[in-house]
Amino acid sequence: MSGARNPSIRAVLWDFGGVFSTSPFDAFARYEKQRNLPEGLLRKVNTINPDTNAWARLERAEITAEQFDREFDREAKALGHSVPGRDVLSLLFGDIRPEMVEALRRCKAVFRTACITNNFGDIGPGVVSAERERAWQDVVALFEFVLESSKVGVRKPEPAIYRMACEKLGIEPREAVYLDDLGINLKPAKALGMTTIKVGDPAATIAELEAVTGLVLR
Repeated sequence: MSGARNPSIRAVLWDFGGVFSTSPFDAFARYEKQRNLPEGLLRKVNTINPDTNAWARLERAEITAEQFDREFDREAKALGHSVPGRDVLSLLFGDIRPEMVEALRRCKAVFRTACITNNFGDIGPGVVSAERERAWQDVVALFEFVLESSKVGVRKPEPAIYRMACEKLGIEPREAVYLDDLGINLKPAKALGMTTIKVGDPAATIAELEAVTGLVLR
């Protein structure tokens, strides 16, 4: 499990969606194709007023999932298309990547581990299957703690949420590795001094994490 452990690293911090699960962007693309929507529409809606749009407000728990359903659709209609927010929420729960979960387990045996995730509160019944929700919760249980944007009132890429994680762990940012599938979320972590890894292909991601931590993770 362990090689020459990097003594300067004390914690490995992780995003969740797109890291431990398949990318929601793949699901977005399938949805757009199935409904003859412009390619990239869902991501485009989220880039307009990114700190105050429906998505941002949902992740800070400033609106409910029911309100998001209407507000996201309103924002999509401003671009000429109807997309109920409830549809978007159903696309976020991808398949779990077992190789990434194994890497987490091995890191957990040596380092402190935590998750920093932009999420939302109760999304109501029927949006995600009970089986898929259990699979996600099994991974969540492996972390020392999870910082959820909907509970702490700040979201990535706001620097405060990264500082909050480090303070809770009792470490300096330079003593942490942070993994995320979005570059916009990695920039503030890197600026604080964290070693950052952009998640794409799981095998390549794990190889990079092995190089940084000194552990054998597969």
